[in-house]
Amino acid sequence: MVSERGLDVLRAIVQDYVSSREPVGSRTIVDRYTFGVSAATIRNDMAALEEDGLIVAPHTSSGRVPTDKGYRMFVDHLAEVRALTTAQRLAIRTFLEEGADLDDVLARTVRMLAQLTNGVALVQIPVVPRSYVRHVELVALSPSRVLVVLITDAGRVDQRVVELPQPEQDPFDDVALAELRARINSALVGRLIADVAPAIDALSAELPPARRSAVERIGSALAATIDDRRQDRLLLAGTANLARTERDFPGSILPVLEAIEEQVVLMRLFREMELDDRGVSVSIGRENPLVGLAETSILAGGYRSSAGEVARLGVLGPTRMDYSGNIAAVRAVARYLSKLLGEE
Repeated sequence: MVSERGLDVLRAIVQDYVSSREPVGSRTIVDRYTFGVSAATIRNDMAALEEDGLIVAPHTSSGRVPTDKGYRMFVDHLAEVRALTTAQRLAIRTFLEEGADLDDVLARTVRMLAQLTNGVALVQIPVVPRSYVRHVELVALSPSRVLVVLITDAGRVDQRVVELPQPEQDPFDDVALAELRARINSALVGRLIADVAPAIDALSAELPPARRSAVERIGSALAATIDDRRQDRLLLAGTANLARTERDFPGSILPVLEAIEEQVVLMRLFREMELDDRGVSVSIGRENPLVGLAETSILAGGYRSSAGEVARLGVLGPTRMDYSGNIAAVRAVARYLSKLLGEE
C-alpha cells in the first residue's frame, strides 16, 4: 500500500518528469512542492515507491522517473482533470461548427485533437447501419464520366467517379442525365442504405437496355461506397508530433510508426478499451498488446454519432504524456462532437 504522502510524491515526480523530461530528485521535490518535510523523508518515500516498482533510476546516482506501473497509479488516482481554457473551448466549438458535412467535421476533429494534445489523434469513422439515403447527385464531368454523390440523413457525403457507356443511339446528354438522376432519387431517397442494392436492381429492370448498363454501373459505385462504410476505419492526424518526442522512444521510433499503420489491429485495440466513469480509457506502455506500442500510451473517449451509434476518438503518444491535459482535451472534443452531430 502506498501512503497518502507517497502518492503525492509520485504525483509530483510524474508531473515534473512530464514537463521537464529530466529525472526528478528529492531536493527538486522539496524545493518545488510544499510537503513540509525534509529531503531525507522524501528520499524514504521515493525508496518505498521504487521498491513497489512505481519509479526507477535510469542512471546510477540520478533522480527517478515513473515506470508504466507508476503512470498507471498516477492516472488511476488522478485527483482532478485540468480544465481547458475558455479560449480552447471556444476554438473547439468554432472549428468544428465550420465543418461542411460529417467527413469534414471528423477531419477537423482529428486535427483539433492533435493540436490540443501534441500527439497522434485518432477518430473512428462511425459505422451507421441504419442510415437512410437523403439524396443521390449525378454531376457530369465529361460526356462519358459522371461523379456519383451519395448523401445520407447522417450528413455523410461519399462520392465516386463512374464511366458511363455511350450507346450509339440516344447517348447521354444533360437531359438524359437529369432524367436518370430523378429516377434514381425516386427509387432510393428514404430507403435504408442496406436496401440500396435491391432497389437499384428493380430500377434497372424497368429501364430500356440503353439506360440499364448506366444504372448498373452507378449501382455498383453505390454498393462499393456502402461496403466501405461497413468497415471500421480511423482518421489520423499529428503523426509528425511523434518526431518532437523521439527522445521518449529509446532505440527507434520506427516500430511505433509501423504499428500506427496497422489500422485494423489498432482499431480492435481501440474498441476493446473500456471507458471509466470519467468517460475515458487509458492504456499505458506494456498494457498495449500491439507490437511496437510498448513505449506509448493510448487515451480513448467516446462520442455519439447523429444516428446514435457510439464511436471512439483518442490520442496516442509516449508514456511521458500530459495525462491530465489530454484527458480534458479528449473529453471536451468528444462532448462538442456529440452535441454537434446530435443537433444535425
